[in-house]
Amino acid sequence: MDGPGAVAIRGGRIVASGPDAAVRGAGAARVVDLGDVVLLPGLVDLHAHPDRRSDGSKYGVDPDVEFLRRGVTTLLSQGDAGAGDCKAWVDSTLRPSRTRIRMALNLSRRGETMAGPALESAADVDVQACARVVAAEPEAIWGIAVNTSRPVTGANDPRRVLRQAIEAAERADVPLLFGSRRETDVSLDEQLALLRPGDVVTYCYSGTPENILVDGTDRVRDSVLAARERGILFDIGHGMASYDFRIAETALAAGFPPDTISTDQYRRHVGSVPQHDLPRTVSKLIAAGMPEIDAFGAATWRPAAALGFASQVGTLLPGGVADLCALRWNADAAPLVDTEGAMRPGGCWEPVFVVLAGEFVMTPAV
Repeated sequence: MDGPGAVAIRGGRIVASGPDAAVRGAGAARVVDLGDVVLLPGLVDLHAHPDRRSDGSKYGVDPDVEFLRRGVTTLLSQGDAGAGDCKAWVDSTLRPSRTRIRMALNLSRRGETMAGPALESAADVDVQACARVVAAEPEAIWGIAVNTSRPVTGANDPRRVLRQAIEAAERADVPLLFGSRRETDVSLDEQLALLRPGDVVTYCYSGTPENILVDGTDRVRDSVLAARERGILFDIGHGMASYDFRIAETALAAGFPPDTISTDQYRRHVGSVPQHDLPRTVSKLIAAGMPEIDAFGAATWRPAAALGFASQVGTLLPGGVADLCALRWNADAAPLVDTEGAMRPGGCWEPVFVVLAGEFVMTPAV
């Protein structure tokens, strides 16, 4: 609905929403007038790095500090823990955090706790251990995370790494969160052909040599179109090196939007100016030509559905969990910049109000 309305909450659930919800909510214990905002479900970040351990993931940040107050109420960890340290991550990060978190388990048994490439050592890859841990933690683990780029695989064979990741995912009957090989020694076409319906390709608008466009053209690769047709999802995974306005604008103009918008927000983003977060990443997709309604959906109900939370998270329908995020347009915000340094002027959506399961996280300055 694009217009005035209200959401009524009781006991952590949405009980009414829409243009007449305010009338039905007469006599409520508390009424908050948000003014001129867009009220969305709590945002869902499908590629993030929550880890509260001091000796944990080299990318990890406190999810309640770095995500929740920026409007993200649900997020997926991209491989911050592996089979060997998943229990420690669950005990230290998933359980104590207010933010709703799930894990894409790293193919490396050590997760991202080492200084170098996580998948360089063949001894760190244990397919059977991955499957066992997924079975032991079904509420915590959504799928398997694998990245075949050289900074992650090092001297290891990226083809073997991908085959092992697929074997682990098939044994555990879960999806892959997949970061493709960026170097030209293994083509994107070859990698996509191995993926299965429900797998998620992240970094989809990266400008690296093996990107989603046919080299030197404004056409999306046939292999990419065929992958989507098979039910494979495409995610942004902005990060420090994976969002290129040129790729985004070309793909959107060609009719290839992302299924989901995510930040790949991690330790190097802490204290960034302007702050890297999901509302700003959504704003970059809008600046590239994605309609607002589609961009908002790609940060709410679409990733919620991918995580198995459809009808509960990422929705304002009655019966859903009362996660809310209000965004206000700031026309004077700092320019939007991609990871290649290209800039787009003018405006950014910014969080002003956050509710998690009916509890206030950020109150509006209205």
